[in-house]
Amino acid sequence: MSFSAPGSPPPANPDQAQVHAQGQGHAHAEGHAHEAVPFKPLPGWNPLPVAPRPPRGLSIATIVLLAVSAAYALFLTGTNLYVRSVLEDGQYPDAGAPDSLTPPDVLMALAATIQLPVLLATAVVFIIWFYRAHRTAKVFRPDTATRGSGWAIGGWFIPFGNLVIPCRMARETWEASRQLGPDGSDRPASTAFITWWWLMWLLSLLADRLYGAVYESTADAAGLSAAATVGAVQGVLSFVAALLAIRLVHKLAALQTARATTGPYAAE
Repeated sequence: MSFSAPGSPPPANPDQAQVHAQGQGHAHAEGHAHEAVPFKPLPGWNPLPVAPRPPRGLSIATIVLLAVSAAYALFLTGTNLYVRSVLEDGQYPDAGAPDSLTPPDVLMALAATIQLPVLLATAVVFIIWFYRAHRTAKVFRPDTATRGSGWAIGGWFIPFGNLVIPCRMARETWEASRQLGPDGSDRPASTAFITWWWLMWLLSLLADRLYGAVYESTADAAGLSAAATVGAVQGVLSFVAALLAIRLVHKLAALQTARATTGPYAAE
């Protein structure tokens, strides 16, 4: 009888397990069945904590909301490109003026109105998923955690710290979630897409701030056209960031499901 954690390599000396089992048999044969035989782990035996199941439903909800955000980003881009086009053609010369209700003004206001509920819903669900994913990863590999899982939430709200903390948390969550090779060897995978996701996210935030400032200061058609140009750029950046975030959620969910199901060692 051998002892090994699910998904871990077999004990280094299988003969020792046989000797241990025979020893137990002799003990019972000599009338000591009532005595508890002390458990001595065999060489290579690696007890693992019970891994929590990754939040599959939460991952799906996060992906759906990120897809909605990506669709909104496309709508924002298309709307702003249309507004910029008609204003550059000289149509709607009164656009951008205070209390103006021309089609470009209405479209821009509609895009701004939709943004808040979409962004808020996606942010709340994503941050909850982010926290749960990091907490699950800490069970897999406690040694990789540089911060508590609470930072997966709080890190988004710390001035200046929120420029780097979430990205670092994502990287260590990824590191702790991936499996080792069948022989226990390390199999690092590229995390370049995490860097790109974070870069696109930061650039989209910067573009959004600029878009808001230009749009609020608009007083004529030329100003509205300038705001539309910035808005189109912000829409493209947000679209790319949303797609990369979807990839992050999908891949991390797959890694954690594999590790929770088959253990820390990949089958092949």
